[in-house]
Amino acid sequence: MIVIASQRAAPGAAVSPLRMLGSLVLAAVPTDISRRRHLPSKRIDSVRNSLMFRCLFKAAAVSAVIMISPAPALAAPCGTGSFQAWLDDFKTEAAAKGISQAAIASGLNGVTLDQSVLSRDHSQKVFSQTFEEFSGRMVPPRLTRGANMLKQYGSVLGRIEQTYGVPGEIVVAIWGLETDFGVNIGKFPTMRSLATLAYDCRRSDMFKAELMDALRIIERGDVAPSELRGAWAGEIGQTQFMPSSYIKFAVDFDANGRRDLLHSAPDVLASTANFLASYGWQRGKGWDPGSPNFAVIQQWNKSEVYAKTIGYFATQLAHAP
Repeated sequence: MIVIASQRAAPGAAVSPLRMLGSLVLAAVPTDISRRRHLPSKRIDSVRNSLMFRCLFKAAAVSAVIMISPAPALAAPCGTGSFQAWLDDFKTEAAAKGISQAAIASGLNGVTLDQSVLSRDHSQKVFSQTFEEFSGRMVPPRLTRGANMLKQYGSVLGRIEQTYGVPGEIVVAIWGLETDFGVNIGKFPTMRSLATLAYDCRRSDMFKAELMDALRIIERGDVAPSELRGAWAGEIGQTQFMPSSYIKFAVDFDANGRRDLLHSAPDVLASTANFLASYGWQRGKGWDPGSPNFAVIQQWNKSEVYAKTIGYFATQLAHAP
């Protein structure tokens, strides 16, 4: 039988972990050991001392872990307190992760909660259009312009396909469906949208990570904070990259020293191709549903209807005069 006893400390007195564990160890030695049959007194003392030594050794080890383990870094808790208090905590967390004070200040100073973003997020509806409905609405109005873009950026798209293996038709189809070839990139201030969604507790961890990556975009000088505008959920640029994808896949294809997915068409198109290539696009293969390349398109957008529309649009562009 193991009997666990505790030592009572004086009111208000702090008790060290080692002292507490020591008390438990002493109490954990079997109280009836001296009454066991066939054990001479010297043997009893030996067993008792051995048990106490082993228990104390384990207690000391546990106590050492308790005392030397570093306290976890304080993270900004979602939805508690004021938004400004949460934002201040997030700034501290960003600094602890190595982001410069200049980037933190330029990206987050003055940012306020956007209730319209929360309203949009909380009222999202399930996408329910069929492929015929969606493609019929999205592709015909963009087909002529898409064919013109293929010609206008033919040289750039040729170099992109040579580099990444992704045909220009696929890249231009995505460009057209996402933002009408860069015309409608969105007007929501990206830092404000991301901070709002990170403060809200629905998907806080996801959007905190995206907000952190948005600060990294600012820090490396790709886009000025004032120009970071896009969709309400934080997508950036002419093919709507989330900041995490921007960090991973954006390339400086025009070689001007910045990965600019808001203003540079070569950077936009090459970064989109880089995304697809990174997910395993097979050079020279088709993109029909069920093919490996169609599965790659679904990494761009997991909706089968949207992915099929990208493929259909690209096929129409390939056959355009």
